[in-house]
Amino acid sequence: MIRTLVATLSLAMISVGAVAEEAAPIPEARSYETSGQVTVNGQRVRYTATAGETYLRDSDGNPTASIFATTYIADGTSDPRTRPVAFVFNGGPGSASLWLHMGVFGPQHLVLPDAGDDGAAPYDIVENTRSILDVADLVFIDPVGTGWSRPLGEHEGSEFWGVNEDAASLDQFIRIWLSEHQRWNSPKYLLGESYGTTRVGALLNQLEGGYTDVAINGVVLISTVLDFRYNDTSDGNDVGYVALMPGYAAAAWHHNRIDRSAWNNDIDTFLADARTFAIEDYMPALMYGVSLPAERQAQIASELSQFIGLPAVYLQRSNLRVPLSRFQRELLRDQGLSVGRFDARYTGIEIDGVGERPDADPSFYGIDGGYTAAMQDYFGRTLGVDLTQPYATLGDVGDWNWDTGRMGNNSYINTGPWIARAMRQNSDLQVLVAQGYYDLATPFMGAELMFHQPGFVQDRVHMRYYDSGHMVYLNDPSMTALTDDVRGLITNR
Repeated sequence: MIRTLVATLSLAMISVGAVAEEAAPIPEARSYETSGQVTVNGQRVRYTATAGETYLRDSDGNPTASIFATTYIADGTSDPRTRPVAFVFNGGPGSASLWLHMGVFGPQHLVLPDAGDDGAAPYDIVENTRSILDVADLVFIDPVGTGWSRPLGEHEGSEFWGVNEDAASLDQFIRIWLSEHQRWNSPKYLLGESYGTTRVGALLNQLEGGYTDVAINGVVLISTVLDFRYNDTSDGNDVGYVALMPGYAAAAWHHNRIDRSAWNNDIDTFLADARTFAIEDYMPALMYGVSLPAERQAQIASELSQFIGLPAVYLQRSNLRVPLSRFQRELLRDQGLSVGRFDARYTGIEIDGVGERPDADPSFYGIDGGYTAAMQDYFGRTLGVDLTQPYATLGDVGDWNWDTGRMGNNSYINTGPWIARAMRQNSDLQVLVAQGYYDLATPFMGAELMFHQPGFVQDRVHMRYYDSGHMVYLNDPSMTALTDDVRGLITNR
């Protein structure tokens, strides 16, 4: 009886404690404000930086999630109509915005060796003379589950982890930001990288697809993935091989695995021929499948070999189809190296000489330590952010809901039609598509095939190419070219 009473009281106390814990009030949103200055494009720009939380709310006004963002607003702007604002985010999904923040657009940036390992601290963080803060205020956004952004109270991350769910949360954040800063009549831009370009499509659907439009002046798509057919080589999806093939050719060119002299050492001519071969010869051969005559298969294998640097006999044995992981291992197998997925200029040492896939992606582990350290050091020492919770650089999200409601779970995701619709309905919307030649994760020809489809307003789609990979800005001349291109988009030059 006594044991029963004690057990009952203990359970009651636990229950009361749990209720008290669940009922704990949500703390006030935290914010940290500093001032700074940077010389950009020959102009000294003084700015106010605000790094902090914005609470998303449900229809009853209750907090559902906290979005951590870093805002830079230039001093001295009297008329917001003359000062654009750019909302910037990365991808993943599950990536914080540190890559675009510290890599290219923010007032300070991390300096790393081009196509080399980042090693270990200390890393060089310098004033970014190529920031775009001279032409636009900047808002770097970390979606829920990335950086310090998180669900609040009883809300779960799954409420925000999906193509539409994620876009809806950023739509709400942007509307809150515009109201709090009285910037509804400012020119507005969206800048995304990788899955961030997918997010741009879904976000345009939220911002411009309803009855309370937020019209966007321009979008920047860096390392584009809108239609996922062009980034996949699953059985039966041969168009993925077609999109990858010129990227393979670029990698072979960079590592001197083909005869450059046949194209007078001109990579642009070489890649133009690779594109033509991919469409006019390679794709029909794949469509024929096993009905392709043996003589024609041998001819295609021989020509393909001249472009991508793998032996013709290997290509024939693989039915003219080389999955990405195999290409990463095969191109430099004789040197005991693999090439990077995000950036094929990077190489990694492989201890298994007959392995099918790389041990890891050298173009990711070659940069991740530097960016994580630089971002956290900058937040703490320069922006005065006093947070001790873990900072989620990449991957801290759960299962992603890929169902967009327009094609179903078992179809390839494609947010491109939402961009096309926004272009048709918004005559001011300009699209800059920025692609690195050596990016095998989101290959440049995949972006071309996407934007060559009906529906886009072609004279407002601006394709730009760089001698770099997925993170275009890792190559210094490409970083300069990219920021010049973005600056030109914003200033209509």
